[in-house]
Amino acid sequence: MFDILLKRGILPDGRTADIAIKDGLIGAVEPVIEAQAGEVIDVSGDLVSPPFVDPHFHMDATLSYGRPRINASGTLLEGIGLWGELKPLQTEEEIAERALAYCDWAVSMGLLAIRSHVDTSDEDGLKGVRALLAVREKVKPFLDLQLVAFPQDGFYRSPAARDCTIRALDMGVEIVGGIPHFERTMADGLRSVTELCEIAADRGLMVDMHCDETDDPMSRHIEQLAFETQRLGLQGRVAGSHLTSMHSMDNYYVSKLLPLMAEADVAAIPNPLINITLQGRHDTYPKRRGMTRVPEMLAHGITVAFGQDCVLDPWYSLGTADMLDVAFMGLHVAQMTSPAQMRACFDMVTANSAKVMGLDGYGIAPGCKASLVVLDASSPVEAIRLRANRLMVVAGGRIVARRGRHETALSLPGRPSNVSRRHPSGS
Repeated sequence: MFDILLKRGILPDGRTADIAIKDGLIGAVEPVIEAQAGEVIDVSGDLVSPPFVDPHFHMDATLSYGRPRINASGTLLEGIGLWGELKPLQTEEEIAERALAYCDWAVSMGLLAIRSHVDTSDEDGLKGVRALLAVREKVKPFLDLQLVAFPQDGFYRSPAARDCTIRALDMGVEIVGGIPHFERTMADGLRSVTELCEIAADRGLMVDMHCDETDDPMSRHIEQLAFETQRLGLQGRVAGSHLTSMHSMDNYYVSKLLPLMAEADVAAIPNPLINITLQGRHDTYPKRRGMTRVPEMLAHGITVAFGQDCVLDPWYSLGTADMLDVAFMGLHVAQMTSPAQMRACFDMVTANSAKVMGLDGYGIAPGCKASLVVLDASSPVEAIRLRANRLMVVAGGRIVARRGRHETALSLPGRPSNVSRRHPSGS
């Protein structure tokens, strides 16, 4: 006897299937007799997907917009400075409260796995570490929260960052981060990549490094990251986040760099909403938009996953925890408009992100975790086009969120009584 049966849902690969859930796991993906389930839910014509996954976020800063002031220039550097002003003002309780509120938003949007960087530059940053470690345990039954030890002010540039980063790892933070382009010199940046990767290798941890988040084409720390990944045997455990300098590099150098990344099995995590907002601020026109070379990376077999990065914080004044917004923006900025490319953008906020995070039991197959999202769309591309409503969110075999369809009542002579914006072909 199954606990829940979702009847006639459309899977991301286009198949129609019944999905049976028992004891928090998917028990069957095949035709199932309704009498075999305690609760039967008809999802005919609706897309049933694994949950959305955000591989790059800053939960210690989220929902802090306007405190103590607003980022007037809209630049990355002012955001970092503003974050430095906020850290001593906030308490552990405040950080935890904001983070839990964001997790509520995330669950409501079918976002059930998040990798969050947490500042480890100083003692003020460790307040965030303690708060998010507690939040991680609290949300564990319904949301996978990974934490990255992130020395926001520079592993060497901030006097306490090295010690605080190691302490954060000792406290239970499970991923090593860094920000080499923010060190005082290019040489210090390269040296930080080496030491941070060595720390990860010694501890058997993954690496996720803010890398070359700048318009400077000479910021090439990703090259060092790929080298250290191979030298230390970290293949498949390393991600370079942002990589925005690549949009300004000459094509010849990129033709060398992309094969190095592919050979080292280093993943890339662009953050479309933030990258195009923060980058190019010093340009007049033509104005660079900052996102890295996503189609070219995919062509080289590099795993690419889109991140949200920020919501209502010192760097970004918008956001709703909707990974379809991220995919929608990424699709446009990367000019990925063929059917296959648009479908790939959906993967970059689901399966690819789950791969980068190393999530166990992710997917729709017998034995996988029964964590799913039912969308008011009939295909991944339509879900992106509509930023489709999440009709139902299932976490660990339990329905945790519901929402109605996106329909508008019309009062027009001779026209339909309502409009849903779904296309008959699902496109």
